[in-house]
Amino acid sequence: MVTGAAKRIGKAIAVGLARAGADIALHYRSSADQAHATASEIATIGSRVELFQADLAQAQQIERLFEAIGEKFGRLDVLVNNAAVHGRTPIDSLTPDQWDEQFAVNARAAALCIRWAIPLMADGGAIVNIVDISAEKAWGGYPAYCASKAALLALTKSAAKALAPRIRVNAVSPGIADWPEGIADQVKQKVLAQVPMNRVGSPDDVAAAVVFLAQQDYVTGQNLRVDGGWHMA
Repeated sequence: MVTGAAKRIGKAIAVGLARAGADIALHYRSSADQAHATASEIATIGSRVELFQADLAQAQQIERLFEAIGEKFGRLDVLVNNAAVHGRTPIDSLTPDQWDEQFAVNARAAALCIRWAIPLMADGGAIVNIVDISAEKAWGGYPAYCASKAALLALTKSAAKALAPRIRVNAVSPGIADWPEGIADQVKQKVLAQVPMNRVGSPDDVAAAVVFLAQQDYVTGQNLRVDGGWHMA
């Protein structure tokens, strides 16, 4: 199960898991056309794929989502909490609604997805939360996003302790794997100057890390940074 899997990093993760032999429960919120296109690509790999629509900001829809997954697949081996919202929220103009929106999707939804995934997961299951390097390397203009991702990182460690040894819980923290739309070239160059690898990553880099954590059965409570060393800058 990959949340927010219609496009970008979520799509790469879903395709990467399919290539590793997994059947895919592909979640999307509003990107129906892209979700169907991704599902078609996964089907050509030879994996089974089922589409599930839900607004993860709505708690009741999360419960119904996992009920539907249970009906379709009967069990769940891997959960990837990838869905997220991202937006600039300068602290001097931050509103309660901005804060609540980002926490609802980036932190609370992941916690509730884990809660409802547990009954479907057998011993040896794996959960991977897609965090962000900003959980540790804060960005000045994005306090709600940074805080929500830091909460997701804390949730990862708490859930790893709570669910061991039956279920492993880890995180992947991308740096720049896919530039957000509208980023100016001068901003890109400023960021790249801080990355020791001197280049951006790719969604496939993140997907490879997720596949590793899904398969490695003696790693839990970890945060694997896929950021070219940006966290050291």
